[in-house]
Amino acid sequence: MKNLFYLFFVLCLSSPSHAQDAKTVVSIPLAGNAFSSKHVDKSNTITENGIENWNDPKEFFTVYFKISKPGTFKVLVEESVEVFGKSEVEFSIGNEAKKVTFETSKKTVLVGNWKINHEGYVAIKIKGISKKGNQFPSINRLTISSSDFDGKISFVPNNEGNFYHWGRRGPSVHLNYQVPENINAEWYYNEVTVPENEDKIGSYFMANGFGEGYFGIQVNSASERRVLFSVWSPFNTDDPKSIPESQKIKMLKKGENVHTGEFGSEGSGGQSYLKYNWKAGTTYKFLLRGTPQNNNSTIYTAYFYAPELKKWLLIASFNRPQTNTYLKRFHSFLENFIPEQGNLSRRVLFNNQWVCDEKGVWTEINSARFTTDNTGAKGYRMDFASGLEKDSFYLKDGGFFDNFTEPKTVFTRPLNNKKPEIEFNALP
Repeated sequence: MKNLFYLFFVLCLSSPSHAQDAKTVVSIPLAGNAFSSKHVDKSNTITENGIENWNDPKEFFTVYFKISKPGTFKVLVEESVEVFGKSEVEFSIGNEAKKVTFETSKKTVLVGNWKINHEGYVAIKIKGISKKGNQFPSINRLTISSSDFDGKISFVPNNEGNFYHWGRRGPSVHLNYQVPENINAEWYYNEVTVPENEDKIGSYFMANGFGEGYFGIQVNSASERRVLFSVWSPFNTDDPKSIPESQKIKMLKKGENVHTGEFGSEGSGGQSYLKYNWKAGTTYKFLLRGTPQNNNSTIYTAYFYAPELKKWLLIASFNRPQTNTYLKRFHSFLENFIPEQGNLSRRVLFNNQWVCDEKGVWTEINSARFTTDNTGAKGYRMDFASGLEKDSFYLKDGGFFDNFTEPKTVFTRPLNNKKPEIEFNALP
């Protein structure tokens, strides 16, 4: 309630009549909603206080929010701005730009009014024009208000739950495959194609997700790509060092040049990865095996088919204690793991999903339920989508596109009857 009164106070300072008539007033923290033009250079100019340490005139920022219908909007820079000598900054939406002079700290600055004629995402570009000091102003928040708009504005409102981080990463999106529960699925097969130009740095295209882990491909940097396979420990912790010996994931074998170790932060367990220069536009095959053992454990083994090498590669085989199950909870997902890349869109196709039971009977899976993570569920980011493209499911996220897909939608692709031809005995 205090924040609302403060916002109206800010408006009163700049435009008493407008504040009185305002139907909508929101305060947008730049820490969770702004992006630097430097992307993965990891500039230190966006902090938990918003835009700070800004001295490069070539660097600019873009702030995003989504409106549910057209309207006219007033933009103000809130009082928390810090000024380091007189400077001029340009704010623009589309082709309409307004220049603002900053001379005094702790003063609300009116930027101007824009009429937005369409619903969807709005991008405010902030560009430095000139400065007399060594820095452009530090800007914490923008106030967006309107006297004719009474709809919804979507953005990351605060840092509760570390949402400045999660919000800038963007929503993660999932396909939950509809597999009959009475199948003892020992094998799980999927095909993945990342379209050309959709392989942004920071993307994880997860193909074979299951109840105890995940298996897919990543873009780790401009020069490194990985095939990643991980299995969670049954001991619930974010600190792998705290896992008791009896509940640790045991690595049984691994493929050539595969790195193995432990991971933490999002649960803990055993991790393996192969540095492999996979290509956008090429289809890759993923095969996972889950075999319950007599000692209340399960062995998970991951294989990756490299068409460039024309053979299956062993990634790793892990034993998970206190677990006795065939494969279950089949899913794929798409995520961005670098917050600086959250304003870029990424897309992936999943095709030809199958499971094979312990008797060698294959079943094609052609239905999937679409879901998002908390960033999407809370409505902080609405740039998520899924659907069908020819014979494939697709997932898309990031980049602040307008057309989103309702979560919990179920999609069914045509059966293609292309049963995988795999010689299990010949696998490495």
